Amino acid sequence: MAIIVVLALGARQVDRSSNGPMTPRILLVAAMALALSGAAFAAEDSRLQTEMDGLSKGWAHVNYEIKDMHAEVAEAQRLETQAAALARQYPDRAEPLAWQALALLCEADARHDLKSLELSRSAKRLLERAARIDPNAIGPGSIYANLGTLYAQLPGFPLSFGDPDKARVYLEKALAANPNGLDANYFYADYLARQGRREEAVQALERALDAPSRPGRELADHGRKWEAEQLLEKIRRKAKIGDGRTEVATGVAPKPARRGN
Repeated sequence: MAIIVVLALGARQVDRSSNGPMTPRILLVAAMALALSGAAFAAEDSRLQTEMDGLSKGWAHVNYEIKDMHAEVAEAQRLETQAAALARQYPDRAEPLAWQALALLCEADARHDLKSLELSRSAKRLLERAARIDPNAIGPGSIYANLGTLYAQLPGFPLSFGDPDKARVYLEKALAANPNGLDANYFYADYLARQGRREEAVQALERALDAPSRPGRELADHGRKWEAEQLLEKIRRKAKIGDGRTEVATGVAPKPARRGN
């Protein structure tokens, strides 16, 4: 921005010292200023995207490759610190807020203790802020999908904020934004299974397994599809136990889905 100010001042000084109109020169300087401004914004976007790619890969590593709980918590905290710093640096962007929330949820998933509820509440607030800025910032419908699965998985009042009705609203928003998306369909299937809606859950899981791969997200996609396969197998196993044929017992309670994009 300093370059733009200098160029603008220079144009004003030239205009004052001239005996004739200098409109073309002023226009040229303005065009140069706009070009430099555009290049600066493009470079800033490129830097932010590089940081976001790193957070995305880090999240997948924590979720699907780290086996030790203490190591998982430590790495999730490192990601959260990194994302929080980027959120302060880019206060008008949704991406850092979303990845900060997902890092907190990584830690909550690893802990499985009372601290997890506090972390989940903090993550919800961050996701809500991110959704107000751009709900599709980290992928179509992804922020809505994560909000939906939080409301679906967490206990209700007074322990926490879980609410099946709010879960459905957010998950349907996610599906509207990305009807064939992996995360939107997987989280919706998890919600449906918890509601005892087996057939619909199976259909959503089949859509999740057919979802196209996302460039640069190979590890995350592989891990999420593995989770989809596990949930599908669990639902089918419950169906066989239910009455010996194809019906599933009401209130299927699968293992919590790993939240995240």
